Order: sequence, then C-alpha cells, then structure tokens
Amino acid sequence: MSTHAKRERLLLADLLESAGPEAPTLCENWTARDLAAHVVVRERRADAAGGLLVKSLAPRLERVQAEFAAKPYEELIRLIRSGPPRMSPFSLKQIDEASNTVEFYVHSEDVRRARPDWSPRELDPVFADALWSRIERMARVLGRKSPVGLVLRRPDGRTAVAHRGTPVVTVVGEPGELTMFAFGRQDVAEVELEGEKEAVERLRDAKLGV
Repeated sequence: MSTHAKRERLLLADLLESAGPEAPTLCENWTARDLAAHVVVRERRADAAGGLLVKSLAPRLERVQAEFAAKPYEELIRLIRSGPPRMSPFSLKQIDEASNTVEFYVHSEDVRRARPDWSPRELDPVFADALWSRIERMARVLGRKSPVGLVLRRPDGRTAVAHRGTPVVTVVGEPGELTMFAFGRQDVAEVELEGEKEAVERLRDAKLGV
C-alpha cells in the first residue's frame, strides 16, 4: 500500500519536472534545481545533511548541495523519484512516513505556490488528519520563535498550542494550510488570524518553523 510520504514524493518530483530547473520556489532564493538538490542531499548524504541542524556543519552542506545542484536536472528528478538508497534510514517505511510526509508536502507547495496562478489543493480527509497529527506533535518546535502566543485551530475546533504567551493569536484553517503557516509560509497560507491587530502583524512577519 502506498504511504502518504511515497505519494507526496512522486507528486514533488512531477511538480519539479514540470516547473523546470530555473522556476522559483518559496524557499528563499532557491530555484527548483536548488530545492531538488536539497531533497537528494538530505536523503543520500547523511555526512552533509547534518548541516541542516548543526550550524558548524552548514558550510559542508552548502558545498555538497552545490555539487548536486550542478548535476543534470533530470538526474536529480530521477533520484527523488527512486527514493533513498537501501542503506539510508529513509528507506525504512516507518521513518520515511514519519520524516517525509510533511517535508514533501511543504516542498510540493513551495513549488506550486510560487506560481502566480496557484490554487489551494484539496486534501483527502485521511491525509489531512495525517498532517494534523504531525502538526500537533511538532507545534511547540514550530512555534518556538513566535513573538506572541500562538494557537493553531482546525475548523472543527481541534487545537494545538504552538507557543505560550500573551497576547494570543489563533490561526484557523485546514490542516494543510496550518502546516504551511507553521512552517514559515505565512504569506501563502489560506488561514484566518484571530487576535489583536498588532499581534497578528508581528506573527505574520515572524520566522516560524524548524
């Protein structure tokens, strides 16, 4: 049975392929080529991927990622589609599902929403719940840099506290949109923000995410 992560992986590969290597993304100054290289390095070069979390290793990550970005774009797409090598922890279904479901969803939207004619993607309820369960577990990490109290709330009323403090801003939206907001894509997340005007503005300008 196909997992959420596997489905999102194939969707991301398709989107990157159709967009082309020089297409913009929502990832700062990254093009589609840069984003593709990031995905491949993260899964295939554990010796460099540590730079995603450890600042002292960041220069090595940048060098390795630049090397991969210089490869033929078609090769990068093929490596994303084929998935990680057998010796990679990401080759285990449980780790792939836990680590890549949100990763690939967000990066797919990074490609989609960088286009001027994008529209919200309708998610099936099972996948929406899968995203929500991960947001619930990660909420405190994703919201740790929030300058105000931050609560994430689904339309059905289920909530997750991402940051304690006052004043409080409540972000209301579907799980996919809350995911984009919590991962620092506030400008393109289709959500409603409830709270004091100044607090809302501060939250929109904050650097959220991991």
